[in-house]
Amino acid sequence: MSRRDPLVRLRHMRDFARKAVALTEGKSKGDLEKNEVLRLAVTHLVELIGEAASHIPVEVQTEYAHIPWPKIVGMRNRLIHGYDFVDMDILWEALQSNVPQLLTELDSILDTV
Repeated sequence: MSRRDPLVRLRHMRDFARKAVALTEGKSKGDLEKNEVLRLAVTHLVELIGEAASHIPVEVQTEYAHIPWPKIVGMRNRLIHGYDFVDMDILWEALQSNVPQLLTELDSILDTV
């Protein structure tokens, strides 16, 4: 399987999402704010999810239009290019709501292919 294969990218997204969910399980936003290693790790995982999403072909994005591809890539861009200020409220909300929801969607997609 080629790195350009969309299934590889979807699996990468799923794997990064799983890691982000696992790292934040049982944690609070305060933990994220206080623990630099945790903050750096989950920020990087969200960046990687967005990077992988940016390589998903338009046809695949259209097929799975319920996934907010532009928002995922936009989050990646904001974290990468706005590295000097990361809004912990937004990052925490993404980690608590958006990433687990994305993980559910990716599991569903990858279980059927």
